[in-house]
Amino acid sequence: MNKTLTNITKSLVLSGLVASSATQAAQVSEQSLSYVGTFRSLALFQNFEGPFWEQELSKASGDKISTKVTTFAEMGLNGSEVLKLLAKGLFDVGSTVAGYSVEDAPELEGLDMPMIAPRVDTAREVSNIYRPIMAEAISQHYDGAKLLAVVPYGPQMVFCNTEISKLDDLKGKKIRASGRTTGEFLQALGAQAVTLNFNEVTGALQRGVIDCAVTAPLSGYNGGWYEVTTHLYPLAVGGWDHVVTVMSGKKWRSLDANTQAWLETQTIDYENKVWDAAQADFEEGINCLTGQGNCKRGNAASMTLVATSDSDVAYAASRLEEKVIPAWANRVSSESVSQWNSTIGAATGLTAQKSAD
Repeated sequence: MNKTLTNITKSLVLSGLVASSATQAAQVSEQSLSYVGTFRSLALFQNFEGPFWEQELSKASGDKISTKVTTFAEMGLNGSEVLKLLAKGLFDVGSTVAGYSVEDAPELEGLDMPMIAPRVDTAREVSNIYRPIMAEAISQHYDGAKLLAVVPYGPQMVFCNTEISKLDDLKGKKIRASGRTTGEFLQALGAQAVTLNFNEVTGALQRGVIDCAVTAPLSGYNGGWYEVTTHLYPLAVGGWDHVVTVMSGKKWRSLDANTQAWLETQTIDYENKVWDAAQADFEEGINCLTGQGNCKRGNAASMTLVATSDSDVAYAASRLEEKVIPAWANRVSSESVSQWNSTIGAATGLTAQKSAD
């Protein structure tokens, strides 16, 4: 009896949500949007980002919203220009890795610190509590732009084309970093950080320009990095490589209130779907790279998964607290430091302070 009532209740709630969504869609104004996305070859775009902007948004709006989709790679951009060009009105909506825009908006780095969120639930909590600060920074630095979504690629790990067995083996290695804080972290560990676009990594590894590179497991698998690397070190030397989706301030202000509310509902739903899949994607990425579990994406590789020790984790954490966080704190305002401490700091037990010098 209770089970029957529960099922009835669920059906009523679902019906109400569907009706509410249909009502909202009926109030949406017709829009033609231009969208610049991330890497078409990676799982985030293939499974979530592409379908959402190319199909789902139009369908949910009753075909009132149409979107012309391209990617920054297809435009010949490296990702760092996306929000700048968005602010200038060259397109309506753009997605890029938050870490690509830190020269203009260093506050965004606060979300993507190495090692602060080893688990998906912690990463999602940190993203949610820091989101208002990111939204404010994006609006401030990019002419009133509106933050619509924050989604993860996954925890950033080290792929090497040479044998490694412990953290100390990274010393002296030339390693492609996925962002500025990751680069500072690698240098604090004794490595040499190198800045390269994702699409340049495979060639750089083949030519010996770099010894290792950092990205998320599934991204590395989709990018074919297992063809030019042999060892995977699973310490989260980067954050979760968050991707921000942003609408230009001019376009956002041109939308009526009903369309704004409807669009926010849709993009939050997109965001939740990506986060809900994050743990499974991370595990499958490891499986596909090492052959140690089920890989549904294709043929599994046979990379060596290097074990991490407690001493390595403790040493890496000390480098984060003593070097990386203070360096970031010195790049932002005292208000930004205080905001970080009251949000991410409170959730992780870390404290950001400006260094004395």
